[in-house]
Amino acid sequence: MLKLVVPKGSLEEQTLRLFEAADLRVRRGSDRDYHGTVDDDRIERVSILRPQEIPLYVQDGLFDLGITGQDWIAETEADVEVVTTLSYARSGTGHGTQVVLAVPNEHPANSAKEIPPDTRISTEFLKLTERYFDDLGTRVKVVWSYGATEAKVPEIVDAIVDVTETGHTLRAHGMKIIETLLTSEPVLIANRDALADGQKRSAIEDIQTLLLGALRAEGRVLIKLNVSEDRLSQVLAVVPSMKAPTVSPLSEGGFAIETVVDKRGVNRLIPDLKAAGATDILELPISKIVP
Repeated sequence: MLKLVVPKGSLEEQTLRLFEAADLRVRRGSDRDYHGTVDDDRIERVSILRPQEIPLYVQDGLFDLGITGQDWIAETEADVEVVTTLSYARSGTGHGTQVVLAVPNEHPANSAKEIPPDTRISTEFLKLTERYFDDLGTRVKVVWSYGATEAKVPEIVDAIVDVTETGHTLRAHGMKIIETLLTSEPVLIANRDALADGQKRSAIEDIQTLLLGALRAEGRVLIKLNVSEDRLSQVLAVVPSMKAPTVSPLSEGGFAIETVVDKRGVNRLIPDLKAAGATDILELPISKIVP
């Protein structure tokens, strides 16, 4: 039913891992294949293409659904529906990227407004950069970059507009970030005609639910424990939860407690629960959380 396209390159591995966690595993003959299948009748076929191309392909109806970055939607000005933000990036969940303006450390400018007229700027984001400086009223020369953008300064260009997560690579090349043009996250986008089709819209909403459920579960575990009635208040004082822990009476007295917690704090939580009076403590993995 749905024609799906996902990004090749820096986000490829984590995107495919997310789909697997969502029980939508993309099967390919090899890691070099550009096409795959999902064992789910809601997804007719899958392609793995460059994120720069995906917004326009989805806009034009070549695909019903896709994942790309907000930066490439801004660059291409594609007319697509952003279904949801998917807060993940190469380094893990919750880490966005920025499209930044960077200059050599010795450059006198400390903001985009201080960039002198006729500055040469190398970037993959031609339209985004041109619009940004047009809005500032500064005339600059924007030069297309095919990669390794930071290597072109200062011999070829004066500044660059590039995408970064941490800025480490830019700093390692003797550059400073003086402006953030855009903060970007991966997003699930849909073709507007596909959303107008009731059957396809339902399938898109199902895919959204599964992907977000897998993202919410990432880094979390389920803690189950038992506690006697006289120690219940002490244990509840220790128990963290997403909303409120589930407390159920046991047939032979006492209570069972269930709660979802961040995996990172479990090494301290379990000893604290035991000290407060909890028994039969279980830590269980979670594959999805759907509110």
